[in-house]
Amino acid sequence: MSVDIRILKGDDVEPQLDALARLRIKVFHDFPYYYDGDYAYERAYCETYRDNERAILVGAFDGQTLIGAATGTPLEDHEPQYVQPYAEAGYEVDQIFYCAESVLLPEYRGHGLGHAFFDQREKHAVALGRRYATFCSVMRPDDHPARPEDYQPLDGFWEKRGYARMDDMTTYYHWRDRGEDQETIKQMQIWMREL
Repeated sequence: MSVDIRILKGDDVEPQLDALARLRIKVFHDFPYYYDGDYAYERAYCETYRDNERAILVGAFDGQTLIGAATGTPLEDHEPQYVQPYAEAGYEVDQIFYCAESVLLPEYRGHGLGHAFFDQREKHAVALGRRYATFCSVMRPDDHPARPEDYQPLDGFWEKRGYARMDDMTTYYHWRDRGEDQETIKQMQIWMREL
């Protein structure tokens, strides 16, 4: 498998916006996100990585095709509901880098790209002078009707990367699940590590 990892920032993100939006919709369609994606929303959301000079997009390319991506920005650049739990727990928000999402097509998984995504975002966080890296994972019950029988959560992978589940810290986001008419709030588990 020949996949190139490319670091994209600022205007270099622009040519990948459409592909990134489609990739997010495709990957988040599956459990545990089970997301009924909206292209217009996704395209506008992805533009935030182009427009934020401190943001990073780590792209995985098979030839010229974007087959995976990971994003991140300083925590304070995210929605207030993401920032609040850290501030309430006594952390200095300007010391934290938020690893927003990692999306990778299934046929490319298991080849170390997930590690490359974290390596590059953590390196970027250190360059920005950040002490911590963090991310959130969606919380779904074990008996969720859409959970595949062979579903394997990524907790073990994250723990090997040095991240700890912050059991007393959660946040929320909202999106429309597949088959639903409106968005619902999803509780999100915070994970964190010191760099």
